[in-house]
Amino acid sequence: MNENLLHFLWKLKLFSVKKLKSTNGEIIHIISNGIHNLNTGPDFLNAKIEIENQVWAGNVEIHINSSDWYKHNHEADKNYDAVILHVVWEHDVEIFRNNNAKIVTLELKNYISKAVLNSYNQLFSKNKKWINCENDIQFIDSFIFENWLERLYFERLEQKSSSIQEILTTNNNNWEATLFMLLAKSFGLKVNGDAFLNFANSFDFSIVRKVSNNVEQLEALFLGQAGLLSNKYESIYFEKLNREYEYLKVKFKLTPILGGQVQFFRLRPNNFPTIRLSQLAFLYSKYQNLFSKIIEIDSLELFYSLFEVSTFPFWETHFTFDKESKKSTKKLTKSFIDLILINTIIPLKFVYLKNLGKNEYSSLFAILENIKPEKNSIISRYNDLNIESPNAFKTQALLQLKNEYCSKQLCLQCAIGKTILKKS
Repeated sequence: MNENLLHFLWKLKLFSVKKLKSTNGEIIHIISNGIHNLNTGPDFLNAKIEIENQVWAGNVEIHINSSDWYKHNHEADKNYDAVILHVVWEHDVEIFRNNNAKIVTLELKNYISKAVLNSYNQLFSKNKKWINCENDIQFIDSFIFENWLERLYFERLEQKSSSIQEILTTNNNNWEATLFMLLAKSFGLKVNGDAFLNFANSFDFSIVRKVSNNVEQLEALFLGQAGLLSNKYESIYFEKLNREYEYLKVKFKLTPILGGQVQFFRLRPNNFPTIRLSQLAFLYSKYQNLFSKIIEIDSLELFYSLFEVSTFPFWETHFTFDKESKKSTKKLTKSFIDLILINTIIPLKFVYLKNLGKNEYSSLFAILENIKPEKNSIISRYNDLNIESPNAFKTQALLQLKNEYCSKQLCLQCAIGKTILKKS
């Protein structure tokens, strides 16, 4: 038994509420079990309990054992003076107020069915399972499941929006500059995401605007600030970019990020930082006001068209400065654009709409529902449990479910876990 379960049982009244009696035989009737308090103080606030035909308004405190009241020093804390009912699993000692009056105690173990406890024990059994509910999740009512997934995706968006809002504040509410930093991080993927964000933060976005009409200068700026022009190569194109960057460095008083931040290791050639930064430079040479265009677009196909960019011709036969490769056009693939939409564009548009006080997100969800489902180990494991994902909306929600609930054992805060226990 643990307090989290007792909180859960009390909150949802998953026990026999008829003929409740205190440890001293007083008849108890629960009118309102109160509001769950997640901060310091009593566990449930503003409850209303009828005890021996007398209605009391106040707070409820929950413990495994009655004696925990003293272990936690509640007798010396004025925040607990308004406790009208002490709910415990095991009553092992009487609890008194400062005026020596007993606090009414309800021993809950006498009113909880074995079925509820068995379901809880099965859910949290120590048998090795990928997720606790893997034997039950496919049988959850589809209405409950789909509504929970929708809420989970909103929760995921809210988490992402907080970091976006921080960047926006740092940029003095400059949406174009914020978009540039977020796109840079997305282009860096997991390996170079932080390094690319540092690169984007190493100079003022106004410089991008000033040189965007010259794609070669823009590429020199990006590669130079990322520290990729610090070594010497026997390459005409390298020498040309290096000269351009040295000019820009003096003109704008630039300092590149520290060497070694940007990595090539464990990356497929198409994801090499040289290629991704060249593509990013082409994107910003193509559009002067990229954020404005992104806000206007509300369909997946238009986004695919917007991000239809490649690289400078040199990179068609190179992945690095020092080695020639087979010629290939290195355009942004649809799968890469999907990642940008999922991780950057949709969250940014969500924050933008929130800042405008608009709560209409259906167009964002429509885009996400048209994006193919993500492929990763988590989604594969859900597929093994017969939880299929037709689109990115569902895969994003499932990622939130696994990372924020299943992995943290928060089944009692999850609609799926609650449903399993309620059924018992």
